[in-house]
Amino acid sequence: MLKNFADWVTFNILYIKPGTLPAEAVSFFIYDSIKIFALLCVIIFAVAVLRTFISSEKVKKILAGKKTLTGHFLAAALGIITPFCTCSAIPLFLGFIEAGVPLGMTFTFLIASPMINEIALVMLLGLFGWKIAALYIVSGMVIAIVAGFIIGKLKPEKLLTQSFAATVRDNRAIKAKMSWKERLGYAHSYTADIVKKVWIFILIGIGIGAWIHGYVPADFLAAYAGPNNIFAVPLATLIGIPLYANAAGVMPLVNALTEKGMAIGTVLAFMMSVTALSLPEFLILRRVMKTRLIIIFAGIVGTGIIFTGYLFNAIL
Repeated sequence: MLKNFADWVTFNILYIKPGTLPAEAVSFFIYDSIKIFALLCVIIFAVAVLRTFISSEKVKKILAGKKTLTGHFLAAALGIITPFCTCSAIPLFLGFIEAGVPLGMTFTFLIASPMINEIALVMLLGLFGWKIAALYIVSGMVIAIVAGFIIGKLKPEKLLTQSFAATVRDNRAIKAKMSWKERLGYAHSYTADIVKKVWIFILIGIGIGAWIHGYVPADFLAAYAGPNNIFAVPLATLIGIPLYANAAGVMPLVNALTEKGMAIGTVLAFMMSVTALSLPEFLILRRVMKTRLIIIFAGIVGTGIIFTGYLFNAIL
């Protein structure tokens, strides 16, 4: 029904001739815009309600004092269910250090929180089915746990700066106890605030995706980024690092690139590098850790993402 509506607007309202490249691009743009914004609002609202039950203080109490393997697993699981992007995960990272949570576990959370994003999960489920969504969760958790474990074993405490003393407390607006009316009111305002901040980036992402869908020949992407190109996965990972977008902004590209013949593992490697590794994130982390630790962090996570890309391409 939504696709029919997009076609109706394209052909009958905008008077674009069916079967042409502009018609394909415009119809794709309308269809994906409505679908993604609807999903985005529903998901953010639901996660915001969840956020009123899970504060940063609760997260720190859960992780503090846990054994290594259990702690890393819990840190990764909390990274999945807590709605923190890189910007809010980094203050939590600092708070974990102050609370005595082992540094390796804090890195596990820092990696899992933006990488295994609830928006990306739901969109992957809708676009590609439960198998891809499940593999996305498992691979993201494995990368976060293994990377955090390795970093913890390297004893990197000496590579931290002293600026983490000024930790920004997360979730200040969330009270210890809230009524359901307050929770829903918070979720409404939180959703509106997030959509106001990201809508332009989402439309840009959808626009690029629509252009790829309508104008980029399938043979081009299949030849240079298809499953037969052994260098496609590391190249996609490196390309994603300079970019900065949330999962909602990058998902239209994931859909369009996949439709044009790019291997699913290559596309997911690109998506993971955009959400889990980015230059803005490194600039923020530079305030709390030395360059050597950032390089170690990026190298381990990047290696895990590349491995996951190759794994997806091999089994799908």
